[in-house]
Amino acid sequence: MAIFAAFVLVTLYIVIKASKKNATATEFFTAGRAFTGPQNGIAISGDYLSAASFLGIAGAIAVYGYDGFLYSIGFLVAWLVALLLVAELLRNTGKFTMADVLSFRLKQRPVRLAAATNTLAVSLFYLLAQMAGAGVLVALLLNIESDLGQSIVIAVVGVLMIVYVLVGGMKGTTWVQIIKAVLLIGGAGIMTVMVLAKFGFNFSEMLGAAQSMVSDSADAKVASRDVLAPGAQYGASLTTQINFISLALALVLGTAGLPHVLMRFYTVPTAKEARRSVVWAIALIGAFYLFTLVLGYGAAALVGPDRILAAPGGVNSAAPQLAFELGGVVLLGIISAVAFATILAVVAGLTITASASFAHDIYASVLRNDNVSESEQVKISRITAVVLGTLAIGLGILAREQNVAFLVALAFAVAAAANLPTILYSLYWRRFNTRGALWSMYGGLVSTIVLIVFSPAVSGTATSMIKGMDFAWFPLANPGIVSIPLAFILGIVGTLTSPDDEDPTIAAEMEVRSLTGVGSEKAVAH
Repeated sequence: MAIFAAFVLVTLYIVIKASKKNATATEFFTAGRAFTGPQNGIAISGDYLSAASFLGIAGAIAVYGYDGFLYSIGFLVAWLVALLLVAELLRNTGKFTMADVLSFRLKQRPVRLAAATNTLAVSLFYLLAQMAGAGVLVALLLNIESDLGQSIVIAVVGVLMIVYVLVGGMKGTTWVQIIKAVLLIGGAGIMTVMVLAKFGFNFSEMLGAAQSMVSDSADAKVASRDVLAPGAQYGASLTTQINFISLALALVLGTAGLPHVLMRFYTVPTAKEARRSVVWAIALIGAFYLFTLVLGYGAAALVGPDRILAAPGGVNSAAPQLAFELGGVVLLGIISAVAFATILAVVAGLTITASASFAHDIYASVLRNDNVSESEQVKISRITAVVLGTLAIGLGILAREQNVAFLVALAFAVAAAANLPTILYSLYWRRFNTRGALWSMYGGLVSTIVLIVFSPAVSGTATSMIKGMDFAWFPLANPGIVSIPLAFILGIVGTLTSPDDEDPTIAAEMEVRSLTGVGSEKAVAH
């Protein structure tokens, strides 16, 4: 607990130190565009490697083996989509938020409203996962098993997160993410070496030990699994196989539509630095996901699935329990503190993105017709952060027993359906118009949320969010396979059924700006 408390105090000090200049909207929302490519790349990896990556994936590999590692592959491959299709073009076209890009050549008010609504929805789903992860961590540290105790923990995390954003803005949040990324990747690397050392650096021996531990499980369902072969989680029936394809689609396409990741591209001064930052992010994230393979199988071999599933937080407790097994209470304290910082940093990044989108896109542009001062935008952003944090606390308490990686996959499904089609069409299809954008954004958002609400994730199973009720008629836990193609189709149908009334000169300007960067600095200055 002392290690834990020291960690929180140090990061809070950094946030306060970094927040000396936060008066203007550019400083508060994009840290004055003062970060270099490598710095931003480390911060992006800090933003991306959330509780899902560390707690959820390690746990999924420990309990399901090969099928758990599919999360790692999906999260990593997704970066190639972001790098090749959107990173540089977005940086060249935008200013503060995703809505700046989407409304560049379409009707401002309706498109900004839709984009900001989607940003808030994605951020809320993602926040939910982080809150659940925080509850697990502190419950494990303090050995809190009661529902009330875990709920109080989630509330405390929410309050801390709100403080980070209110005080630090994007600059403070970015520095916390840089420090947290270095500590998380370093901590995971050290644990990986320690696990391999237990087996004489023989990877094959570790895999064999993991399989024998699983086979010895008291749970017949767990004991029958072959954790070295595909199918333990997604191969039992046609429904689970389709569910896997749905999950893969959401993971691979979701990153390029995540508002808090896209907003990071605006914190660098040039498009070249935006490209460099993504390359750095891919290298760091790739290394980390290789570590999760060892950590997951190491947890299966040294802790065992029975102990993992019986602990507070279930599947999500694999990495902290492995730390305790390797280095006792000191390593558990360090790893838990790092994981907690991971959650705080990601949550702060999400909250600042959502609050910036509301203040800049809905309040300033839609409600006040851009007749608003920068200090007022920052003030509204801070109020939004408080409201969002309160909502996230409530939803996080509901979702605390779900696998964190699975919860993040739901956020990715919302991002892939609600945001990605419109981003791609805006950047690459000159005929695309406002109706196409609105149909795609609202259609993707509504279809995804409706299918999630009526899926086994929310009701109908022992691990659902709402227990004792069953209103699930949609069989898949992740709706990506239905909602993502639907959103792409709606964008095409909406565009082709409305007159081509967009200004061709603005479409041409956006094309030139996105491909070359010419004129983007002028927009930033403006």
